[in-house]
Amino acid sequence: MVENIDEKIYAYALENAHSHEGRAQESSVLSHLFKDGLKKEEIREVMPKIKEAVRKVNSLNPKELEEAFSNYKQDFEKLKELKRAQEKERELPELPNVREKMVFRMAPYPSGALHIGNAKQFVLNALYAEKYNGKLILFIDDTIGSEAKPIVKEAYELIPESLDWLGIKYDKEVLYKSDRLEIYYEYAEKLINLGRAYVCSCRQEALKKNREKGIECECRILPVEKQIERWKKMFKAKQGKYTLRIKTDMKNPNPAFRDRVLFKITERKHPRAGNKHRVWPTMEMSWAVDDHLIGVTHIIRGIDLVMETEMEKEIWSIFGWEHPTVVHTGFFTIEGIEGAKISKSKAQAEIKSGKFMGWDDPRTWSIQSLKRRGFIPEVIREFIKRFGINQNNIVAPIENFYSINRKMIDSTANRYFFVEAPKKIVVEDFPASLNSIDVPIHPEKTELRKLKVFPELYISEKDFNENKGREVRLTNLFNVILNGKTKFLDSADKSVQKIQWVSDKFRVRARILMPDGKWSEGFAEKNIEKLKADDVIQFERVGFVRYDKKKGATYEFWFAHR
Repeated sequence: MVENIDEKIYAYALENAHSHEGRAQESSVLSHLFKDGLKKEEIREVMPKIKEAVRKVNSLNPKELEEAFSNYKQDFEKLKELKRAQEKERELPELPNVREKMVFRMAPYPSGALHIGNAKQFVLNALYAEKYNGKLILFIDDTIGSEAKPIVKEAYELIPESLDWLGIKYDKEVLYKSDRLEIYYEYAEKLINLGRAYVCSCRQEALKKNREKGIECECRILPVEKQIERWKKMFKAKQGKYTLRIKTDMKNPNPAFRDRVLFKITERKHPRAGNKHRVWPTMEMSWAVDDHLIGVTHIIRGIDLVMETEMEKEIWSIFGWEHPTVVHTGFFTIEGIEGAKISKSKAQAEIKSGKFMGWDDPRTWSIQSLKRRGFIPEVIREFIKRFGINQNNIVAPIENFYSINRKMIDSTANRYFFVEAPKKIVVEDFPASLNSIDVPIHPEKTELRKLKVFPELYISEKDFNENKGREVRLTNLFNVILNGKTKFLDSADKSVQKIQWVSDKFRVRARILMPDGKWSEGFAEKNIEKLKADDVIQFERVGFVRYDKKKGATYEFWFAHR
């Protein structure tokens, strides 16, 4: 494809017109440029070029259009081939050790709602379960956790709600770690009786030094009978008194692998189990047991859990169990997110403090918040699918996510006018015969919407200040000179800056909740009164939004993206 931006815009306009009965659309050209990496801050710079290219292309007769497009036809054929190759690359690669019956599991820790980042592993497991027609188990990993990362009670509902909305099909029976403590105790005693686990009462500082030097502590060498006795004492002992540790090679090259904790005492109350249990397993202990008992064949998890995987393998080997196939994926970072880093812990704190309105606050980037902003589940699935089980760390621009959503909803999102921070203008010499205009509800639809027009109009204060004293075009209406007295111009020049407007007597109050949690307040055209909750529309020159509800006299929307 050509690299010169002016020629590229012209080529995209030609291709769009060639594919749509001779009429190019500015929005379609802009969409092509977004796919090429155009940033939203560059829109203002390229829009005049797009307008001129579309005007030029739309003035061609069919023969001229065909001749002009023939100069780029080969480029677009190559582009189509490239896209087909990219689609093929995006297909999920085969997993190792494929078998007739594949079993996967999702293991969310209920410290909050799933968000766009940590949903990756769950969606990948679901996609592979679909690919192999396998079984997918939802297993809530609600071991006690840490004081710094406590369980959130509402997460027990938020997590399945997210997965259901994403269209993830999992086994009807949802499993919970907090229901299975007696099972873990049984296998703990088996490890003790095999001489592969011991109860340790050493102070943390001394233990750390011993592990670094590869020295066994006194607790490790006590006989099995004594270990069982100490194990039973753990259930009544104070927090921090004992831990159950696995016996590994104290000369292992990685000190972190030496005699890791399998069980610890905690006196904290569990949101689901209350104070029924005081001795809780670590992640690797509980998963080593459960992955065997529920018959998991393939585990897809993050690269940050490599150590936990090695510990699971150690336990599987001790019991002589078959090892499931484990695939680690790289870290998944999303670049360009408004409002900083995505974090369940941060969201939990901000919700508790009252700064965030709840788990669907747009600043959480939870699945619930994305749904409320108007994204569709297929977008999240496709976005994650494109990165697959790549073991390299990935940085994904948020604009890629927006681009997928834009492509999926653009053809169905009807267009309306919205003016932020409105400023009233009165048009002098307003045409007496003009009382309404018919405007397409969508560039690719024949349906029209009627806009009533009066001399008293509203435009945004920003547009007024930036264009004061200049000729501008009120979108789909006419040209004016913006000033203290706004003058009507009998001009057909459509190359000037276009600005949104609403009529004084054909408007309603509206506001849009932005990704940073702030409201954009203004007026929208009265036609939005016909919208239903959850309708996704595009406010022209603003972006895609989802209609949420009417609050008093104000219509509330949630912003998705431009």
